[in-house]
Amino acid sequence: METVLVEDVLHRFLLERAGVRGVLVRLGAAWREVASRADYPPALRALLGQSLTASALLTGNIKLEGALSIELKSSGALRLLFAECNDHGRLRGLARWSEPLPDPLELAKLPDAIMAITIGHAERGQRYQGLVDLQHPDLIGALENYFSQSEQLPAKILLAANGDHAMGLMLQKLPGEGGHDAVEDEDAWPRILHLAATLSNEEMLATAPEQLLYRLFHDESVRLFEPRSLAFGCSCSRERVEAVLRSLGRDEVEATLEARDGEIEVICEFCAQRYTFDRIDAEQLLSQPGVSAPDTAQ
Repeated sequence: METVLVEDVLHRFLLERAGVRGVLVRLGAAWREVASRADYPPALRALLGQSLTASALLTGNIKLEGALSIELKSSGALRLLFAECNDHGRLRGLARWSEPLPDPLELAKLPDAIMAITIGHAERGQRYQGLVDLQHPDLIGALENYFSQSEQLPAKILLAANGDHAMGLMLQKLPGEGGHDAVEDEDAWPRILHLAATLSNEEMLATAPEQLLYRLFHDESVRLFEPRSLAFGCSCSRERVEAVLRSLGRDEVEATLEARDGEIEVICEFCAQRYTFDRIDAEQLLSQPGVSAPDTAQ
């Protein structure tokens, strides 16, 4: 059994006796990189860490091409929260807010709030988007209800985050999963829910993935699949920034150059990469055929 804490990893597993599949995600350096980009208030930092973990967690049992993002917008103090995991296991996220920020930060009380889960390629126009009901106060309740409504399958989700780590566990009961015993074991799902309920946030954040699964489900014939590594990563590029500038039009680009002494500087909010454009650069990109800009930030 692994005794060293493993960070930035996704584990898929099967509880063969109970007929339940699961995904476990533990973030360390990737989460700290995202959290370091702004001085987030504690409640918002926790929500962003949970959302980042959930974006990876939700990729565990799907065939992902492109990226999966969780995006929240409201007209209140929390204006935007965005978390994304792509098919290479690269994570990024951010939040924009104004003071005073409610604490506790309850999703159901955010004015005009909309949360969407988007899967696919934005550039190719191949995307599926589902809206998440925000009648629940926290992200866990909202996501569990989303699975119940969209997949008609029960799901149990646990999420926790502090300044150093973020952790997530998702369990799903599926018909036909597991062996013969799983089909006949009517108490299996309630038993798994009971075991999961014994897990505290502190234990989640302090325990290595393999140890955690063993402590919870050692009687359920846990079968682990090959782990998937995760890391902080950003999809920004000079070409994507050029597409954004091109979409603004010549008048606005030239006005910006005039206001900024002949140079435009664009800084990616996710990774702090800097892109600069002088008048020659601007003329070259404006002379090229139009390319539509991406829907979200770089």
